[in-house]
Amino acid sequence: MLEEDLGEGVLRVTLNRPARLNAYNSTLCRDLRAAIDRYDRDDSARVMILTGAGRGFCAGGDVAGDDPEMARELAGQMGRAQNLKHDLHAVALDLMRLDKPVIAAVNGAAVAGGLTLALLADIRIAGESAKLGDTSGRVGLLPDEGGAWLFPRVIGFEAAFRMVAVSEVYDARRAQSLGLVSEVVPDVGLQERAVELARTLALRSPIAVRVAKRLMRDAMSSTFETALSEAALAVMFVNTGPDAQEGMRAFREHRPPRFGGQ
Repeated sequence: MLEEDLGEGVLRVTLNRPARLNAYNSTLCRDLRAAIDRYDRDDSARVMILTGAGRGFCAGGDVAGDDPEMARELAGQMGRAQNLKHDLHAVALDLMRLDKPVIAAVNGAAVAGGLTLALLADIRIAGESAKLGDTSGRVGLLPDEGGAWLFPRVIGFEAAFRMVAVSEVYDARRAQSLGLVSEVVPDVGLQERAVELARTLALRSPIAVRVAKRLMRDAMSSTFETALSEAALAVMFVNTGPDAQEGMRAFREHRPPRFGGQ
């Protein structure tokens, strides 16, 4: 795992198993969880970019790799369940619970569990050679890393079921049309564009960004009435806080706001 402080509130975390197309194993998942935790605790870091080293973002689980711990756990049915619970399931929960924003810069393949990992980011930008889809069914496996919950919520049931059942993988433009990514850029400009967007996002009020993200995440599994009640409570401390006051002053004074994070 590579962690880079890019300045201006931006942190880049790079999955670093390029020889395996960054397929996850137990070690990678533990390292990624530690990186997420450090990001969450660091008030100076306002936006995280998640990407992969080399030719791929993440090719899913390393079922053919040389990780003895993973091979042992995969040998039995209960081992498979425990492996998921302690590895990518734990990463998925960490990202879902994270209030700070995450941008996925999808380079190359993001398939199976790798697609799930990308979809756990709040914004996804793909390089033009990226490939996204679910390949689990090709070897008789399930989208068991969280994909069965995420896929239909992102692209709708029919498109998600087709992708999983037929084991389809899409090029970047098709993935964008489905809603798997929101932007496609030339490969050589992927990281630059991700950093540019991250720095723009880092200029916004951190408290407003975090609460807005949490409101929208929670609203995905609540009623409209509950969402309105949650928004009313959030407004009581966000819209009257120092950042909101600074934002209004800046608007009146025709200058960029200087948000302190409160």
